[in-house]
Amino acid sequence: MAEEAAGRPRHAWQKQPREVNSMKVILKQDVKGTGKKGEILDVSDGYAKNFLLKKGLAEQASSVAVNSLKIQKEAEERRRAEEIKAIRELAQRMDKAKVSVSIKCGENGKVFGSVTSKEIAAKLAEQGFDVDKKKIILKDALKTLGDYTCEVRLMEGVSAKIFVSVVPE
Repeated sequence: MAEEAAGRPRHAWQKQPREVNSMKVILKQDVKGTGKKGEILDVSDGYAKNFLLKKGLAEQASSVAVNSLKIQKEAEERRRAEEIKAIRELAQRMDKAKVSVSIKCGENGKVFGSVTSKEIAAKLAEQGFDVDKKKIILKDALKTLGDYTCEVRLMEGVSAKIFVSVVPE
């Protein structure tokens, strides 16, 4: 009886516990339900050989491949840090920038239309700031003459305030 409890099946029709062979792989691209590009995963042998490696979605995690991945990640982090630094410098230069946008007005000062983020982006480009119109945040439509403050979100956590002056044409 003690032998039966030691991991062997009691009856011949019961299955033996199977050992699952696994393989470490590095994903070359995102795989739904498995992981993201650059992750090192421990997956079953069959899944790795028959799906991931066969379709070119992953490579076997050898020491050379792991070191190469590590070097790539470090280079990506350095590039990202430089990019963030450049965006912060741009935000400092852009902060308190003044933009004057002219708009058509009627005889009594009534404005036709409104100033859009596209027009503000064009005026910023004239001053040397290349900003996408989607990054300019207008609280309300600029439909009257006067001075306004707008926010330019360059990236998450980094923004600049600019002054927009709406003047008659």
